[in-house]
Amino acid sequence: MEAYATTGEIWTGALIFARIGAILMLLPGFGETYVPPRVRLSLALVITLALWPVVRGVLPALPESMGSMIGWVLREVIVGLMIGMLIRVFAGALTTAGEIVSLQTTLSFAQTANPLQAQPGTTIATFLMLFGITLIFATNTHHLFIAALVGSYELIAPAKPLVVGDFATMAVRTVGDSFLLGVQLAAPVIVFALIFNLASGLVARVMPQFQIFFAAAPLSVILGLSVFALSLGVLGTVFIDRYRAVAAVFAGGAGG
Repeated sequence: MEAYATTGEIWTGALIFARIGAILMLLPGFGETYVPPRVRLSLALVITLALWPVVRGVLPALPESMGSMIGWVLREVIVGLMIGMLIRVFAGALTTAGEIVSLQTTLSFAQTANPLQAQPGTTIATFLMLFGITLIFATNTHHLFIAALVGSYELIAPAKPLVVGDFATMAVRTVGDSFLLGVQLAAPVIVFALIFNLASGLVARVMPQFQIFFAAAPLSVILGLSVFALSLGVLGTVFIDRYRAVAAVFAGGAGG
């Protein structure tokens, strides 16, 4: 290998590949089950070669013992999994919004295969996840992911101790923010369902002989989906803005 690269250069590339490969395993759009593993590995290798001249200065030298080498590689894999999980968890806001909309429109039993998850989900949640992935690539938000890969070497430098406590705190906050964003995205449908159910209950009290359920059930689906369709543009804009902010947290290290 000395004819192509020195031992130190190969070691540096291996460390970068360990972190980048772990991140791409969980990154939305790249780490999905429908993406062939060879494609993900090839992309990780290409990004590794692109980042090697940029981040090689902050990486440790080749250790003398095999145990130290394995420890450094495991550390980089853990850091990559931590970063990828944070970004993946925040994307779950769309699933939360889809489940809430399905509940409010009585479509919770409409299950379909979700290509982004290992289990089926409601049709609206699956649609919103595909919608979100499409927005990420259509708005070039995935470019921020590349900048975040570089910035992660400044936020979580290999020479510094592993910030497990800070990561746990950030993970808890990210889960809470993801759920809160999901509720906010579904807010128009929640407001509609509240008003509609109150009106239906009022009609049932005023006209007990009227079979309100047979009239309200189809209206709840039609009107609920109409409100959801009208709010889809705002929903996508809010989600992509918040998602860019999450990616910018890691990309800020590269910009600073």
